[in-house]
Amino acid sequence: MNVELKSLEMKSSNGGEINHGYTHTENDDRKHTEPTKVSQIEISVTQDKEDEEHLTGCAKVANKIQTAVGVIFSKYGSKIKLVIKLVLLLLYFAYLGYAMYYRFGDEGSIRLLVCSIIGVIFLLIHIFQRLCESSIGTFCQRIGSTCKGLKKTRRYVHRFLMFAVFVFLTAYIIVDVLLDYPENAVSIAGLAIYIILFYVFSKNPAKINWRPVFWGFAIQYIFALIILRTQWGYGAFQWLGDRITEFLNYSNAGAIFVFGELYTNHFFAFKVLPVVVFFYTVTSVLYYLGVMQVVVKRMGMFLSFCLGTTPAESLNAAGNIFVGMTEAPLMIQPFLEDMTKSELHAVLTGGFATIAGSVLGAYINFGVPANHLISASVMSAPAALAISKLAYPETERSKTKSNDYDKMGKSTDRNVIEAISSGAGNSVKVVAAIAVNVMAFLCVLEFVNMTLTWFGDRVGVEHLSFQLICSYVFYPIAFFMGTEVPDCRRVAELIGIKTFTNEFVAYTELSHLIENKKNFTDYTAHWNSSSDWYYQGEDIILPYVNQTLKNGIISAKSEVIATYALCGFSNFGSMGIFLGGMSALVPSRRGDLSKLVLRAMIAGNVACFLTGCIAGLLYKDYGST
Repeated sequence: MNVELKSLEMKSSNGGEINHGYTHTENDDRKHTEPTKVSQIEISVTQDKEDEEHLTGCAKVANKIQTAVGVIFSKYGSKIKLVIKLVLLLLYFAYLGYAMYYRFGDEGSIRLLVCSIIGVIFLLIHIFQRLCESSIGTFCQRIGSTCKGLKKTRRYVHRFLMFAVFVFLTAYIIVDVLLDYPENAVSIAGLAIYIILFYVFSKNPAKINWRPVFWGFAIQYIFALIILRTQWGYGAFQWLGDRITEFLNYSNAGAIFVFGELYTNHFFAFKVLPVVVFFYTVTSVLYYLGVMQVVVKRMGMFLSFCLGTTPAESLNAAGNIFVGMTEAPLMIQPFLEDMTKSELHAVLTGGFATIAGSVLGAYINFGVPANHLISASVMSAPAALAISKLAYPETERSKTKSNDYDKMGKSTDRNVIEAISSGAGNSVKVVAAIAVNVMAFLCVLEFVNMTLTWFGDRVGVEHLSFQLICSYVFYPIAFFMGTEVPDCRRVAELIGIKTFTNEFVAYTELSHLIENKKNFTDYTAHWNSSSDWYYQGEDIILPYVNQTLKNGIISAKSEVIATYALCGFSNFGSMGIFLGGMSALVPSRRGDLSKLVLRAMIAGNVACFLTGCIAGLLYKDYGST
C-alpha cells in the first residue's frame, strides 16, 4: 500500500527542509543540523484514513476505536501506566489490611507482613532514587562540590569509625565469647594466621588499602554475630531457611510428573537435580523482571559504600550471593574489558568464595542446615573482597565511575514465558555438568583410593586412601577454624575432597555425617547405655537395629564450621570452568585471567575458611542445627 505522508512535504518555519522523516533546523552555526522526528501519530492517522476506505460496517467502527485508543496511549501512555500501578498498589494494600484483620498471628500472616514491608522499602528506595536523579540530585551534587575541602576531615572520621568498631568487636569477643567459651579463642588464631600469611605473600604489601580489608571482615563478623549470637537473628535465618526449603519442594511436582511417584528411589538424579532446574528457572524470571538487578544493585552499593570498592567488583560480589561464578560476571560484562588486574582478581575470588543459589537448593536437599548455608553465602561476599584486596591490592587507576551501577546487563528475553523457557534450557548445561562431574570425580576418587590402598599394602600400611592423606594434610586448617579436636580429621577430609574434587562431593559426605548423627540421636533416645552401641574403628555399630554408621558422627559445632568452610566453588576443577567462561566474555583479557586464576582460587578457599573461623569463634550451644 502506498502511503502519502504529507508531513514529509512540508517546509520548516526556519527554512529547514524535512527529508527522510526528519526535520533539519538551522542554528547559529549553519554547519550543524539537528534532526527532529516527525510525529508518528500523524503518519499513523494518515495511514489509518487510507485503510478506512477499504473497510465497511463493524470493521470500520472497530478500526476507529483502535485508532482512538492508540492516539490516547501515545499521548498519555506514561500517565495511564502510573495510574494503573497506583490502583494495583492500593488494591494490594486493601488486601493486606483485610488479611491482617481476618487472620493475624500465624506464620502465614507474619510472612505476608514481612514480605510486604520489604517490598515497600524497595519501592521507597526506588522513588527516592528517581527524585535524586532530578532536582534533589542536582542539589546534592552542589552540596557535594562545596564539601571537597572536607576530605581530610572525612578521612579522620573514617579512621575513628574503624577504631570504634574494632574496639567494640574486641570487647564483645572478650566479654560475651571468650569468658563463656574460651576454647573458641583458637578461631582468633586462625583469623590472624590467614591475614598475616596473605599480607606476607601479597602481590604488593606496601600498596594494601586496609579499608576494604578491615570493613570486609567487620561486616562478615557483624553478620555472623546477628545469626549465631542473637536469638532473633538465628530464628530469622532459621525461618528463612525453612521458607526456602518449602519453596524448593515445589520442584517435586515436576519430578513426580516426569519420573513417577517412586522418583526418590534415585535421590540424586530425580530429587536433587530437578531442584537445580527449578531454581535456575525462577532466577531467569526474576532477572527478566529486573528484580535480581535491583537487589544486586542495592547490595553492591552497600558493599561499595562500606569497603570503598568500585561498582564493578561490588556488584559482582553481590551477584555471587544469588548466581554462580560464570553467571555473575554477565551482570557486569560492560566493565570487564577495562577492569584493572586487582578488579579482575576480585571478580575471580568472589566467584570461587561463593556458591550459586541453584546448587544451594541441592545442598539443602542433602540435609545440610539451610540457615547456615544461606548465611555462609552472604558472609562470603565481603570476605572475598577483603581477602582479594589483601592478596592483590590495587596499583592501577580504575576506569569505573562511582555512578556506574546502572550498567548491569539486562535480560534478552521478550516475555515471562520466554524467560521460563530459556531458564529451563540453560539449566540443562548446569544439571549435566553437575551429574557428569559428580560421577567422574567419584569414579576417579575410588580409583585413587584403591591404588593407594594397593601401594599401602605393599609396605604394611592398611587402609591408605586419599581421605586419610587429606585428614592429616588439612588437619591444621580444620583445627584453627575451631573444629572440635576429635572431629578435625573428618572435617579435614571434607576440605581436601572439596579442594581437589568439588564441593558437591564434599557436601554429599557431610550429609552422610549429618544423617548418621540423626540416626544416632534417634537410637540413643531408646538405648543409651554404653553397652548398647560401640565403635568399630571410626564406625559406630548400633546392634539393636543392625545398623553401621560409617565414619561415625561429628559434633554440632564441627558440623556448622564444615558447612561454612565448604560453601564455595574454590577447587581445581572450577578453575578451568571459570577461566573458560570469563575468557568467552572478554577474550582480550585471557592472558591476565590465566595469571590470576590460581591465586584467586586460593584466596576464595581462604575466604571460606575465614567464614568458618568466624562461625567457630561465635558458636555457642544453642541447640541442634
